[in-house]
Amino acid sequence: MSDIKLEIQKRILVLDGAMGTMLQRYKFTEEDYRGERFKDYPTSLKGNNDLLSLTQPKAIAEVHRLYFEAGADIVETNTFSGTTIGMADYNMEDLVYELNYESAKIAKQVADEFTQKNPSQPRFVAGSIGPTNRTASLSPDVNRPEYRAITFDDLRVAYKQQVEALIDGGVDVLLVETIFDTLNAKACLFAIEEVKEERNIDIPIMVSGTITDASGRTLSGQTVEAFLASISHIPLLSVGFNCALGAEQLKPYLQRLSNETEFYTSAHPNAGLPNAFGEYDQSPKQMQAFIEEYLQDGLINIIGGCCGTNPEHIKAIAEVAKKYKPRNIVCSSAVEN
Repeated sequence: MSDIKLEIQKRILVLDGAMGTMLQRYKFTEEDYRGERFKDYPTSLKGNNDLLSLTQPKAIAEVHRLYFEAGADIVETNTFSGTTIGMADYNMEDLVYELNYESAKIAKQVADEFTQKNPSQPRFVAGSIGPTNRTASLSPDVNRPEYRAITFDDLRVAYKQQVEALIDGGVDVLLVETIFDTLNAKACLFAIEEVKEERNIDIPIMVSGTITDASGRTLSGQTVEAFLASISHIPLLSVGFNCALGAEQLKPYLQRLSNETEFYTSAHPNAGLPNAFGEYDQSPKQMQAFIEEYLQDGLINIIGGCCGTNPEHIKAIAEVAKKYKPRNIVCSSAVEN
């Protein structure tokens, strides 16, 4: 599991782009989501993208393949909502282990294909762990500010099940991403440390928060520096930001993060900001130009794309990333960890 730690010292690693954006191209129907296995399932399943790892595994493998062909070094598993909390929307909590395990296996098989073709550029799989649709820091009820819809322990238990399945499926790194509430992330990190201790294993961890608007804070109110302080007690491979903002808007926060942390840094911004229809229309060339500014300033070790990005964006990012050296970390502790 140390290969990614070696590769990140040699070059800027390229992460894949959006899974959801790619799956929209298939125009899957309710029947496609159900497949044969869930044909008579009592709940509507359209929109449950994680389920497609079971009902449309070839499509998921194809998306991974397209990103690797575009130049990605790391692809994320199709497990962004793969907790019992996320799957409760579809009454599919019992499928969580299988969804994560199969998603990891699909991604790992494709990664191994590409590594075998070109051993000098090994490919990796990041187990995608999303934030859930609940927040441990804020009340969903304005009339009861003290109320919480979920507890730290609920989150820990849910994340632990997901983490175990992702590791069993063969992921190389765990990616705790799109963090809008750092308390949720801390529950996830606690669960990961529990699994590591119980199994006596080490697995690299990437953490990626979300700056939600021009205030420069996460949804739960933390600045860049506060977010970093909250998660730096864990030995991380990388810390960074993704989603909510485009590459241009994200840059000042990455600059601050890069100045403060001894970990490697990552970013996978959106393809600009959404237009009036909620769609992303920043072209690969435009995004490439903004990303190049990160590289010129030496801010980044891992770079990819989030909402609205596709293999064309990743190809443009990979092309420019080759021309630059990765960010120098302040000291060697991140390497040792």
